[in-house]
Amino acid sequence: MPDPRGLLPLKPLVFQVLLALSAGERHGWSLVREIQQAEAGARVLPANFYRTLRGMLADGLIEEGAARRSEDDERRRYFRLTPLGRETARLEAHRLHALVADSRTRRLLARSRH
Repeated sequence: MPDPRGLLPLKPLVFQVLLALSAGERHGWSLVREIQQAEAGARVLPANFYRTLRGMLADGLIEEGAARRSEDDERRRYFRLTPLGRETARLEAHRLHALVADSRTRRLLARSRH
């Protein structure tokens, strides 16, 4: 397996796709809807989204799933995380966590009350 640290930092859309797929296999349109909801309705452009998926496939972060959950639309492609994708997402989450912690230390963000 390639070293996932070489893929960091991730582009926001790549990280969002990895987060969405961490819950399990999904088809492309389902991923778009989840990302738009998480980003308060921000538009995800289809050409950019599918170009991002192709890059993630080429990098080995995701792979096509075997599931075809909808017989009414055989065109749907399902995607799932690879072990490399899961580890890359984990490392990126740690990287972002460290940035937030540093921002709190520098008093750019209020400390969490948990």
